[in-house]
Amino acid sequence: MATNGISHVNGTLAKVITCRAAVAYGPGQPLVVEQVQVDPPQKMEVRVKILFTSICHTDLSAWKGESEAQRVYPRILGHEASGVVESVGEGVTDMKEGDHVVPIFNGECGDCVYCKSSKKTNLCGKFRVNPFKSVMASDGKCRFRNMDGNPIYHFLNTSTFSEYTVVDSACLVKIDSNAPLDKMTLLSCGVSTGLGAAWNTADVQTGETVAVFGLGAVGLAVVEGARTRGASKIIGVDINPEKRVKGQAIGITDFINPKEIDVPVHEKIREMTEGGVHYSFECAGNLDVLREAFLSTHDGWGMAIVLGIHPTPRLLPLHPMELFDGRRIVASVFGDFKGKSQLPFFAKQCLAGVVKLDEFITHELPFEKINEGFQLLVDGKSLRCLLHL
Repeated sequence: MATNGISHVNGTLAKVITCRAAVAYGPGQPLVVEQVQVDPPQKMEVRVKILFTSICHTDLSAWKGESEAQRVYPRILGHEASGVVESVGEGVTDMKEGDHVVPIFNGECGDCVYCKSSKKTNLCGKFRVNPFKSVMASDGKCRFRNMDGNPIYHFLNTSTFSEYTVVDSACLVKIDSNAPLDKMTLLSCGVSTGLGAAWNTADVQTGETVAVFGLGAVGLAVVEGARTRGASKIIGVDINPEKRVKGQAIGITDFINPKEIDVPVHEKIREMTEGGVHYSFECAGNLDVLREAFLSTHDGWGMAIVLGIHPTPRLLPLHPMELFDGRRIVASVFGDFKGKSQLPFFAKQCLAGVVKLDEFITHELPFEKINEGFQLLVDGKSLRCLLHL
């Protein structure tokens, strides 16, 4: 039997699969592409054949071991991907073998008080994003082993740098089978996070103004979200001058390189926007940048939205009295999307051309060249490098 590229002729159903994976053995060490063993899915779990995966800055941060608490090895990183269901465990009823799926690091069980909170939060009591979690939720064990039988740890509920992975069904979204799987990888993290922050967290309206600090994939997804909402001015801020062209292609109206001006960025933005933008988005993971983003918003109604990953132990560089000017600061996880509930419709919007995904995939490589893909991101040359498995 074969369905959408999945075949059980060789008897993989309910059995251990041997396949390739890129394994991290230590902070900053090159990933090792080697044979691993992947167990069958247990209750409420799904085993997925990964067809495409891409490299995100969060993978880069974890690979570098920037947070000591995340240093769990050996580990299979990766959390942006797409593929097809190979098999499902007991109790899984919302997907079946051959379904097209994307994994999500911020799961949705649908039953907990958080999931039932309507629009109050997109967090889940059991399957929310947790970079320190390294085992499966059901039994505290790994589904990966090396060829000697020793465990290999999980990452962000997903571990997509493997030809096969096992995820909790709460962390997997079934999408339209007509959607191009290569582009759907972007919905696992970057595009959903950035665009959702513009649509859901900020709820940008026609004619409003936006500043985006950091024009990586997440920042440019914010730009795309603001553009589709009809923002009148979208200011991109980045110290990499090459980001100007890519930003303009996606929708920025103005570009600021902090190294090329002799006043603080927030002063420049206030001058350009008659007092500040409606919304600023901090996508750089830098506290000094966060302060500039906050001060770039208009007093009385401005909102600064935190999207960057901040490994530093430093605290927010704000005085409480600054909040009495009417500015607000919030964080957005996964663009405030409820993954399983809302991502299928988002995928259809992408399929209909509401959102343009082509600009985000700047490089494509075979899976065995994953370390080259990491270097492209380190060098600031790629937004998303798509790996073909």
